[in-house]
Amino acid sequence: MATTLTESTDQLSGEPDLAILEGFATRVALDRAAAYNGVLVYLGDRLGIWRELASGGRFTSSQLAERCGLAERYVREWLSTQAAGGYVEYDAADRTFSLPLEHGLVLADEDNPASGIAGFEVISAVWAAADQLAHAYVTGEGVGWHEHDSRLYSGVDRFFATQYRSSLVQEWIPAVEGLDEQLESGIRVLDVGCGLGSAGILMAEAYPRSTFKGVDYHDESIRRAIAAAEEAGVGDRVEFERDDAKSYDGTFDLICFFDAVHDLGDPVGALTHAREHLAPGGRVFAVEPYAEDALEAGVGSPVALMYYAASSCLCVPNSISQGGEALGAQAGPAKLLAAFRDAGFSHAEVAAQTPYNLLIEARA
Repeated sequence: MATTLTESTDQLSGEPDLAILEGFATRVALDRAAAYNGVLVYLGDRLGIWRELASGGRFTSSQLAERCGLAERYVREWLSTQAAGGYVEYDAADRTFSLPLEHGLVLADEDNPASGIAGFEVISAVWAAADQLAHAYVTGEGVGWHEHDSRLYSGVDRFFATQYRSSLVQEWIPAVEGLDEQLESGIRVLDVGCGLGSAGILMAEAYPRSTFKGVDYHDESIRRAIAAAEEAGVGDRVEFERDDAKSYDGTFDLICFFDAVHDLGDPVGALTHAREHLAPGGRVFAVEPYAEDALEAGVGSPVALMYYAASSCLCVPNSISQGGEALGAQAGPAKLLAAFRDAGFSHAEVAAQTPYNLLIEARA
């Protein structure tokens, strides 16, 4: 061990640029503070504090604690942290706190495209898996989706559902030529890796003449998806079943993969299975995280940083747990389209892209 430490010290020998050192140390300190506060942002979501603040007005810590049913001393420290971080505004004259409208749209309104609160629930689940991930990094083993803290399932669904509600029917489906019209007239649709079913439910609400089925290997996700479909009143035209990406039956006019292809242990095998279960003239529609083909193109991008971090903790470990190729959330269009070609699709293209997504259409 002493030798290792000595070698490490030798590698860091030389005269550092003090300006660069100070700048980077400051950045790390800010990241560390943000990481600390991330726990509190999550608690604000979990305990309903953000939603109460977003109702309007100014609150003392006592007033807010009473309205949320929480202990005042904790709420006072929580509010002080958020004021220090610029999340809430503080009026020293009357010692009250308020949430600006714009901040409320990000922290307390999941129907707004700018909402970012769900990601903190995902991060809480990732921290809960830190020991599992450390073991995986040492051994090379995987960490399956089902092995994570349950907050991962609800957090990921909330995170993506915000995007789906604002974009799926309004922008993404119309971006694929003729798809909106097909769904309007009535087709059979499959969602592979459906999770808690938000995408299928949204499409069922928008296209009552079409029927929808979702499959996922995770029992708890399927249970929650079935309950969500009933609550949304679309249980008559959307069904969910436990199945994996290479074993479902049936023939479909449209097979969808929503943020799922890069997570799969065998993406080519899953896409091959999808091709084999398309009706004549059918197609695959896949939504993937936005990515560039080369790492250097994403360096410095906050979007790439977010997706690489999520991939390092979730996507790659899950794929490896299935003995997979581990495409990862930043696979990029070249690798993704190659997977479709290897699966036997004669046509595969990026139909559209957004700052956060790639939309892929493929036909047999």
